[in-house]
Amino acid sequence: MTMKRRKFIGAALASTAVGATIGAPAIARAAASQETFNFKMTNAYPPGAPFYVQGPGSPMDFCEKVKVMSGGRINIQHFAAGELIPAMEGFNAVAAGTVEMNAANAYFWAGQIPAAQYFTTVPFGMSTQGMNAWLYHGGGLELWHEIYAEYGLIAFPMGNTGVQMTGWFREPLESVDDLKGLKMRIPGLAGKVYSELGVNPVLLPGGEIFPALERGVIDAAEFVGPYQDRRLGLHKAAKYYYTTGWGEPTNVTELLINKKVWDGLPKDQQEIIKAAAAACVTESFTWCEAVNADAMTDLVENEGVIAQPLPGSIVSRLQEVTADTLETMAAADPLTGKVHKSFMEFRKKHASWAALSEKPVLNLL
Repeated sequence: MTMKRRKFIGAALASTAVGATIGAPAIARAAASQETFNFKMTNAYPPGAPFYVQGPGSPMDFCEKVKVMSGGRINIQHFAAGELIPAMEGFNAVAAGTVEMNAANAYFWAGQIPAAQYFTTVPFGMSTQGMNAWLYHGGGLELWHEIYAEYGLIAFPMGNTGVQMTGWFREPLESVDDLKGLKMRIPGLAGKVYSELGVNPVLLPGGEIFPALERGVIDAAEFVGPYQDRRLGLHKAAKYYYTTGWGEPTNVTELLINKKVWDGLPKDQQEIIKAAAAACVTESFTWCEAVNADAMTDLVENEGVIAQPLPGSIVSRLQEVTADTLETMAAADPLTGKVHKSFMEFRKKHASWAALSEKPVLNLL
């Protein structure tokens, strides 16, 4: 073998060895990226519920989006309320690692984390546009993550109903005095405000609202809006439907994930989950906007529902009590105070812009 040929072969072998060294991590990365993940997602809402369980932008839609976007690398099996765990046990189940994910609303966990309520809605707070702006670009999502880290959890927005109605009442409301002594299904911060005016707030899963209202166990109930409320049959148990969306000017669905599970996902798979959740926020909100008008028309024209805004005197009093309630909560708990400060500062900034943008347009329309 000539000296020139020996040098060529030696160089080729060296090149192959270097190529193998360089290529090995790439192959390992490719293999790792093909790892599959099988998760369980529970839900606070009953089987078949539009928006909350199935349909455009729903948790089941999210699961399907993630499966397709990940090329089948992430498979999420969805369980509605009662199919695997009770409706309100999702937070603890995900924290304990019993399941990897849960779909609900953060204000359901107010008993454990008062500050969590701000990540669903705030009475007289922000519109859906403002809420999304705060969460994604105003520090809200970072605060949500900070608060949940203590519990080994992370959360993302995964849906939004838009503005929700005041709710259904068996008797008409004419003044603040009419609220005293009422038993009302109402979650979140609005329930705290009502309680200051003599209402007895009751937290019930969606599937239990109609029978409680029909039997007179409760006197009033707030759920979502015309389409969802009609589906539950609430108009068959009460005819007075107050439309003022003071208590929930927006409403965010929470995607709850076990933090260890989240940290164990490759970065590209994390981005898929975030993108699918953000897509569901848009799809669910626009779906609600599309179906509520027809549902309201049907309720009024065909079901004898009396739909009207709350009397101005009641709204004014609710606004006063809301301000006092929020300030008291913020002062009582440093974490809640931190979230409250962030939310209200952004609300003020967004309101100044909305007064020049959305409000004039809506008034014209």
